[in-house]
Amino acid sequence: MKRIKLIVQYDGTDFCGWAAQKEQRSVQGTLKECIYRATGETVELRGASRTDSGAHALGQVADFATSLPIEPAKWAQIINRVAPIDIRVVKSSAANMDFHSRFFARSRTYRYTISEVDKVEPMKSRYVFEGGRQLDLARMQAAAKLLIGEHDFRAFGEELENVKNAVRRILVAEIVRKGNQLEIKLEANAFIRGMVRRISGGLFEVGRGHRSEESIARLLKTSARASQQLPVVLPAKGLTLMRVHYGRKLRDLRLDNDGSECQ
Repeated sequence: MKRIKLIVQYDGTDFCGWAAQKEQRSVQGTLKECIYRATGETVELRGASRTDSGAHALGQVADFATSLPIEPAKWAQIINRVAPIDIRVVKSSAANMDFHSRFFARSRTYRYTISEVDKVEPMKSRYVFEGGRQLDLARMQAAAKLLIGEHDFRAFGEELENVKNAVRRILVAEIVRKGNQLEIKLEANAFIRGMVRRISGGLFEVGRGHRSEESIARLLKTSARASQQLPVVLPAKGLTLMRVHYGRKLRDLRLDNDGSECQ
């Protein structure tokens, strides 16, 4: 047996998300089907991040074990031959048998894109949220800085009834303007469900003048959270998983026992 690591891109518009779900089209399920169609082998495919329905990826990482005598670098070509137009394997390579794409990841980087126009070009409409107004970039940048560090992000998640630990560490929170678009870049050790989209929603509200920068900081404090209105969750179509980071020394981060392996 040997383990294969994949770097995968996909347009998430027509998928229910990464994780396989019964009678729904998922990225994970589609990739497994591609591998079966190409080789006749059924594999257990694992992913680094469970992206939402409609979210995209340029740098998702997946892995699986196989007994087939196929060179690791050739798996990308083999899968791409049968893959649908909205999935592409960028690279395939050998990994240690104990490698786990999710639990070995040190951090993940997401980008959320907001357009300041109310109707973007059709070729871009699947990948940006149309905000429809000019935003105050300086205020948004000031609010984003307040997110950096280790905090309880429960106020920025959704469907967290069974999540005991919502503490995560944001390493990078940057916003840049490119033409009439704003790109929010967030890198964290891990994310809870809906975290990037609700953070982006909060920053969008700050940019519109509907929320103060200080309210973002108050949402991170358990004692003050109950009295605060939660930010809007922006649509998944503006969200892209850009990269999964592993570092030079690979190790299972579950050994840290900090609960940060989620998402």
